[in-house]
Amino acid sequence: MKVLKYLIVGFIFGIVLTKSEAVSWYRIYEMFQFQSFHMYGIIIVAITTGIIGLQIIKRKQVKDIKGIPIVISDKESGSFRYWIGGLFFGLGWALVGCCPGPIFILIGAGFFPVVLVLLGALLGTFLYGVLKDKFPE
Repeated sequence: MKVLKYLIVGFIFGIVLTKSEAVSWYRIYEMFQFQSFHMYGIIIVAITTGIIGLQIIKRKQVKDIKGIPIVISDKESGSFRYWIGGLFFGLGWALVGCCPGPIFILIGAGFFPVVLVLLGALLGTFLYGVLKDKFPE
């Protein structure tokens, strides 16, 4: 039953992303064309929420669903891979019109061709896992 609360939060998150038009291909297109602040505003709110959430987790020593304390390790050094990863992520986002989270929301909303996008994302993740040791840094 502990999982139920996380499922409910996930459903609410999906509804919020849908109603805020964060899963709209048109809104994403506007963002990459620098024609609208809409998506940038959503991203700024997400970053702010993440920063606040991480600070709460660190300061209050929050525990996960199994009761184990959440430990957030420092990011590894080496900015090259973050730039390359961000470039691939952004290109995929721009080409497909959605990032990983909204893929599931769009499928749940009945846009079943997005299953192809999900398969592509899973394939890319698998290939990264296979090839990651061959990358510099």
